[in-house]
Amino acid sequence: MKTLIKNGRVIDPFQDIDGIKEILIEGDKITGIFPKNKGPKSDKVIDASNCIVTPGLVDMHVHLREPGFEYKETIKTGTLAALKGGFTSVCCMPNTNPINDSIAVTEYIIERSLKEGSSNVYPIGAITKGQNGEALTELEALIKAGCRAFSDDGKPVANSLIMRRALEYSKIFDVPVISHCEDLKLSEGGVMNEGFISTILGLKGIPKASEEVMVARDLALCELTGGRLHIAHVSTEGSVKLIAEAKARGVNVTAETCPHYFCLTDESLKSYNTNLKVNPPIRTEDDVAAIKKGLKDGIIDVIATDHAPHHFDDKNREFDTAAFGISGLETAFALGLQLVEQRVLSINQLIMKMSLTPSRLMRIEKGTLASGGPAEIAIINPGTKFVVSSSKFASKGKNTPFEGFHLKGIVEWTIFKGKAYEWV
Repeated sequence: MKTLIKNGRVIDPFQDIDGIKEILIEGDKITGIFPKNKGPKSDKVIDASNCIVTPGLVDMHVHLREPGFEYKETIKTGTLAALKGGFTSVCCMPNTNPINDSIAVTEYIIERSLKEGSSNVYPIGAITKGQNGEALTELEALIKAGCRAFSDDGKPVANSLIMRRALEYSKIFDVPVISHCEDLKLSEGGVMNEGFISTILGLKGIPKASEEVMVARDLALCELTGGRLHIAHVSTEGSVKLIAEAKARGVNVTAETCPHYFCLTDESLKSYNTNLKVNPPIRTEDDVAAIKKGLKDGIIDVIATDHAPHHFDDKNREFDTAAFGISGLETAFALGLQLVEQRVLSINQLIMKMSLTPSRLMRIEKGTLASGGPAEIAIINPGTKFVVSSSKFASKGKNTPFEGFHLKGIVEWTIFKGKAYEWV
């Protein structure tokens, strides 16, 4: 079957394409990009008028919860949420139950994603066995089983020698070590950013230094080893400065942030809405400004979601005992478009940070609309307004701090493996 996408603004940074084009899909492959009104006859036509047509988005930091926490999310529901958000590839963190520190768990995730998934799923293996920070996992065996990176996300690797060894192996195997930068002693018991707002709310704070001291340590270890370090969910001005200085010295480091770190400040927590509770916490106006500048200057390479779905009961409790995490796959691109409106990024740069760059970092051949490649495409109307309603989420996790927000930029179609999914 042949499908032709017409009248859309095709943006593919990899091929330096930005213009009104037509894309031909045959089966599950892209077989050509043509000038406007020059595409061949086809069995099906998708009219992408007023839309941008991009490579399927790639999220290198999600929590699919399966195995072990299927009451929060499953591979089936999580990948459907991804597809609805325009993501055709996701990389899932290892803090499942059991933890993904073995070939068996890696193979299980891959098998389940092939059977029930609506997007590509690339497992991330644990750095240490049981994520206990004491002994490295069998990194080479996990890579051969299908892991694309390593992280103890949710838990920092406190032992500097273990982290050094992980980075040494990352150089040998050419895979990133994704670091959750947090000093657990500094952040112990904290539930939000430490500062004026936490004081007036009577909530224990997490200081910025909790993140920054570990960023500094990991940068030093990366410089020592020449390994591949990726800093997850950057949230502070100090972290951006440290990463910028390291990059200027030639350290092999990349970094990501998430929409809640450039859209929200700790002022919003005056509502005591537990859907705003996330780790690292939402910070201050100065931090938001620094994150935006880091994105604009290329210090922060990737926008990821850190999609962390939770059951209603995990959040419907006192702030101190509520779970950390935000369900982010279905709002990410619309929130990213705010950066375009604010002239922080161009639309092409936004797509780079949400598709091509994470593909390159994870060494997956995605993020382009090249002929002969997989038909994995997002068709997004950047002008369409909508109101965020978690009741419409495909994810089991309804824990969004953006409930009721008026946003622009709705995914009208996602194409995965040649199959077109219409959302509006």
